[in-house]
Amino acid sequence: MPKLKDIVAVCKSKNAGPFELTIDAVFSDLETFEKVKATGVICPQLFVELYGVKEEDILFTVYDAGLAFKATLPRLVSAGDLGDTDVYGAQQHAPLLEVDVPI
Repeated sequence: MPKLKDIVAVCKSKNAGPFELTIDAVFSDLETFEKVKATGVICPQLFVELYGVKEEDILFTVYDAGLAFKATLPRLVSAGDLGDTDVYGAQQHAPLLEVDVPI
């Protein structure tokens, strides 16, 4: 079973303001995107498990035209606040890379 990092073209995260993160997973071909989408593995519940946030606080979008999944979720520590280890949110996609995708 491949990990997401082995089949995704781009996986990135960034701040969506000081209190939220946006995480994107973009695929290079329709066939792989459709296979991953059919598994249902990339869904709001995955972000609940990986990031410890409430499902109702996640804005999750499947963007078919862009062959992408997008999730916006609250940061556990505000950008630049005491204890923040990634002020730009640019490294927060890392847990997603290790997700097993049953395709």
